[in-house]
Amino acid sequence: MNHASPRTISIFGATGSVGTSTLDLVRLERDKYRILALTANSNAEELAKLAIEFDAEIAVIADSNQYEALKNLLTGTKTEVAAGPERLVDAAALGADWTMAAIVGCAGLPPTLAALKCGKTVALANKEALVSAGALMMAQARAAGATLLPVDSEHNAIFQSLQGGRVDQVRKITLTASGGPFRTWSREQMASVTPEQAVAHPNWDMGAKISVDSATMMNKGLELIEAHHLFPVGLENIDILVHPQSVIHSMVEYKDRSTLAQLGSPDMRIPIASALAWPERMTTDCLPLDLAKITRLDFETPDHDRFPAIKLSRDAIEAGGAVPAILNAANEIAVAAFLKEDVQFLEITEIVSRIIDSYSPPVPNDLVDIFGIDREVRERTATMIEDVRV
Repeated sequence: MNHASPRTISIFGATGSVGTSTLDLVRLERDKYRILALTANSNAEELAKLAIEFDAEIAVIADSNQYEALKNLLTGTKTEVAAGPERLVDAAALGADWTMAAIVGCAGLPPTLAALKCGKTVALANKEALVSAGALMMAQARAAGATLLPVDSEHNAIFQSLQGGRVDQVRKITLTASGGPFRTWSREQMASVTPEQAVAHPNWDMGAKISVDSATMMNKGLELIEAHHLFPVGLENIDILVHPQSVIHSMVEYKDRSTLAQLGSPDMRIPIASALAWPERMTTDCLPLDLAKITRLDFETPDHDRFPAIKLSRDAIEAGGAVPAILNAANEIAVAAFLKEDVQFLEITEIVSRIIDSYSPPVPNDLVDIFGIDREVRERTATMIEDVRV
C-alpha cells in the first residue's frame, strides 16, 4: 500500500469479532492507518481500551447508560466521547476513507447509510442491514459514488473471483456453506438440540447469533439475499453448495464455462484484509492454506427438508417488498428465544415462516418504513413465542 498519508478508518462494532479482527490487521501496519472513530454497543471498558491503544479521535457507545463510564475511562486522553444511536450516525458522517460496518442487526443500518452518503469505501459485515434494506443501501451507494466491499467470506470470495471479469459475463454464482454442526443430523435428532450444541461451529469462531444461523442454515439464506443485491446476475443464477471443509468460500462460473474459486483458511481476517487493503494486498500472519494436509474437498446439495431456511430466504427475496425485512427481524427474535431456551431449535424457522405468512405491510420506501416494519415484526414474533411457551 502506498498511501501518501495514513488512511483514515472508522470501525462500527469495534469490540465484536469482526471489529477486533480488523484491528488485529491494523496492528500489522500501524503507520498506514489513522483511527477516526471506534464504536461499541455497551462494552465501555473494552472500547476505552481500544480507543487508547489506537489513539481514536472519537469513541461512541450506543448504550447511553454507559456514557459516564466511557467518559471516565477516557479522561485525560484526546479521544472525544459520545453516546447514543444518533451519535453513531454522526460518527459515520465524519467521512473516514474506509469504514467497517460491523454492528449486528438493523441497528447498524443508519450509520452504514450515513457512511455510504460520504462517497468513500464501506466494508460491509452487517448482513442484516443489506437483507432488510438492500435496495435502499445499493441506491445510496450508487448515488454517492461509494464503494461497497463485502466482508463476509462468501461474498468477498465472489468479489475476488469477479476481479478481471464482468457481471454480464457470469453464468452462475455458487455460495458455499459448511452445513453447520448438524449437517448430518436427522430432523428427529435436531429436535433436541441445545444452545450449547448450536453455537459450536465446526470451522468458524463466530458469535452466538450467527452460529445459530449457521446451524439452521438461515445464515446461508441471508447471504443469498445479500448476494442478490451485491451481484445482480439474477436470483435464478445464484446457487448454494454445501462444502464441509470451508476451504472454497465461493465460486463464479463464467459464460465460457470456466469457474473461478477463492480458497483460504477459515479465518475472517483473510476477507477483512482483502477489503482493508483493497485495491492492493497486505501481508497477514494468517495460517497458509495447506491442501496436502486437507487431502480432500467434499460437496453436496443442501437438504431443504432438514434445513428449510434456505428456501424460506429464496422465497422472501422473490416476494420482495417487506418480506426480507420480516424474515430478518423474526429470525433475530426467534434465535434470541432459542438461546434463552424459550423455543426449540426446529421452531426457529417455523416461527419465521408463520410470521411471514401472517403479516403483509406495504412495500417500504425509506428507513422510517423499514424500522416500523422491524418493530412490528419483533412485537408479533415475541407474542407468538409467548403463545408457543404457553
